[in-house]
Amino acid sequence: MSEEFVLNAEIRDVVGKGSSRRLRRLEGVIPAIVYGGKKKKPVNINVAHKDLVKATQNEAFFSHIITLKVGGKPEQVILKDLQRHPAKPVILHADFYRISRDVAITVNVPIHFINEDICKGVKLQGGIIAHIVSEVEVECLPADLPEYIEVDMTNIELDDMLHLSDLTPPKGVTIVELTYGEDHDLPVVTINEPKAVEEEEETEAPEAPEAPEVGEAEDEESEEK
Repeated sequence: MSEEFVLNAEIRDVVGKGSSRRLRRLEGVIPAIVYGGKKKKPVNINVAHKDLVKATQNEAFFSHIITLKVGGKPEQVILKDLQRHPAKPVILHADFYRISRDVAITVNVPIHFINEDICKGVKLQGGIIAHIVSEVEVECLPADLPEYIEVDMTNIELDDMLHLSDLTPPKGVTIVELTYGEDHDLPVVTINEPKAVEEEEETEAPEAPEAPEVGEAEDEESEEK
């Protein structure tokens, strides 16, 4: 893990929706909480909004160990939840979870699809890549936490579908969904035919029946009589 994230925070003594709104509006900080860890209580904190916004612009921040300095004392945490305003580019609240080196953690990590531009099913067979999921939940020790899991699309052909079991996580990393059984081996990505081709085939008009010749029509009329 090449990235390093450090956030400064201060203990928040006043809680409540009213105080949280004032903090965001007047002081430029957002309410947050840090919890977890043996014999440690949850602590309400404030984090500078601009610092958190900047950190979240990096995809790795969401699947990375963060050094959270609460009142100058560093703690190792991961981001567990982030609440955003439904209509504005504003973060409303953040949850941080304390971690220990010897205790496994569960984190969602992104999937990176590589070599899509030279994918066989696209370049040679005219297909279109359809991403079904963009992240996967993994369990591992903090030291083994990957920033992402890579999927090489080079040799994937038209109508092929990759599932969770086709992913190759790093050593020490388990895909959580697969621990629940074969029924949870969910699809990840597929290559489909372009929609235009499918629609053209579906809407192609059936051939009209051939009109009988004059002699045949007369024969049919006479038979009916």
